[in-house]
Amino acid sequence: MREIFKNKLVITTAAAGLLVAVSYFIPLLEPFRKSFFDYLDKIWLAIILGLVLGGIVDYYVPKEYISKILARKNPATIFNAVFLGFLMSACSHGILALSIQLHKKGASNSAVVAFLLASPWANLTITIMLVGFFGLKALFIIFGAMLIAVNTGFIFMFLDKKGLIEKNTNTVDVEEHFSIIKDFKERVKNYRLNLQTAMGDLNGVINGTAALADMVLWWVIIGIVLASFAGAYIPAHYFHKFMGPTFLGLLVTLILATIIEVCSEGSSPLAFAIYKETHALGNSFVFLMAGVATDYTEIGLLWANVGKRVALWMPIVTVPQIVALGYIANIIFK
Repeated sequence: MREIFKNKLVITTAAAGLLVAVSYFIPLLEPFRKSFFDYLDKIWLAIILGLVLGGIVDYYVPKEYISKILARKNPATIFNAVFLGFLMSACSHGILALSIQLHKKGASNSAVVAFLLASPWANLTITIMLVGFFGLKALFIIFGAMLIAVNTGFIFMFLDKKGLIEKNTNTVDVEEHFSIIKDFKERVKNYRLNLQTAMGDLNGVINGTAALADMVLWWVIIGIVLASFAGAYIPAHYFHKFMGPTFLGLLVTLILATIIEVCSEGSSPLAFAIYKETHALGNSFVFLMAGVATDYTEIGLLWANVGKRVALWMPIVTVPQIVALGYIANIIFK
């Protein structure tokens, strides 16, 4: 019982629940409660989906597969990571769970970072949503996100080669001639579906999901609480007043994105609201991309599960690229 109360997920969940409960008796906290439930409503499904997919990966996908696709020291590794990110239709918080699971399965840290950057803003579902909001201008956001993901992946590969970031100790050595397709066919051939194996599979996925939730969920709760306070007590007109199509406006947008980033589906309408008020596409781009690259939830998870140096290099490498592309967008789309 004592171990339960030392669990970070239990502590953060209890603290968030206590804040919400107290808000019913303290009027000053009522805006926080409404903001908290609003954020929770937007991301709970994506988080659960990400955790369950992570549990499936944990149980069914051998480390050899991930190491073969996402751990080799060649350009294909980065492009594979970005392509997989494009296929994943999950919000940034759901992608966090998948990213950590890929790391546990042996993906190189450069591939994990590329996947984490590409998926929230370059995935197929968000592409359609952004085109609906911004029209063809959304293509700048999509291709800009993919460009930053690829560039950052290669930079991290260089940092890894020079020993400037941690190496993933989960990676396994895979023989050059190892065939994923051949191995998969062999596994399918030998698989026998019955009640016992079905229950074993279900139990394995649940255990993987629970272990991942224990690693990820407490960071997400901290992020929601901080974002709820920001959303509740920072006046909306401040966002628009200080986020014009200037370099200073880009920096203010960068700071606000760090504070209030919640999820890709929830951030997209906010980014479009910024564009409507300021006519600065670059600011919307910075708001979307910086939310992933500088958000405390992402940085904290990388720090705790992937590596401290990986977490520190993430904003150092990505922020200059994000601001530069945002500035270019403001010039092009005046």
